[in-house]
Amino acid sequence: RAMEHDRAMEVYDIIRTIRDPEKPNTLEELEVVTENGVEVQEIGEEEYLVTIRFTPTVPHCSLATLIGLCLRIKLQRCLPFRHKLEIYISEGTHSTEEDINKQINDKERVAAAMENPNLREIVEQCVTEPD
Repeated sequence: RAMEHDRAMEVYDIIRTIRDPEKPNTLEELEVVTENGVEVQEIGEEEYLVTIRFTPTVPHCSLATLIGLCLRIKLQRCLPFRHKLEIYISEGTHSTEEDINKQINDKERVAAAMENPNLREIVEQCVTEPD
C-alpha cells in the first residue's frame, strides 16, 4: 500500500501544476485537483490503475472537458510507470458529468480533440511547465 501511496503522490505532482484554461492559476491552487482525488491501485505486474476525480471551478461543459484532456495528456507524457488512466468529474459538480466522463475516457474522442489545432494549443499551454 505504501507503494500505491507513493505512486499517487507522483501522479499528483504531475497534475497539480497544470494551469486552468481560463485563469493564471494551477489546478492545485484552484482545488480542481486534490491529493484525495488521486487513487492508484496495482492491477498487474508493475501496472497500475490511476483514477483521478477533479472538480471544475465552474459547472461549465467545455472547460471541464478541456481540463480532463489536460490531465490525460500530461499524464500520458509524464507518468513513468505503466498505467490505465480513468478520469472523472467529482460527483454532483457538473450538469453533464456522465457525458463528460465518457468523453474524456474515450481514446478516440481524446485523439480527435487533440487533432483540433485550437484545442491542442490550449492543452499545450496548460500542461507545459512554467520555466
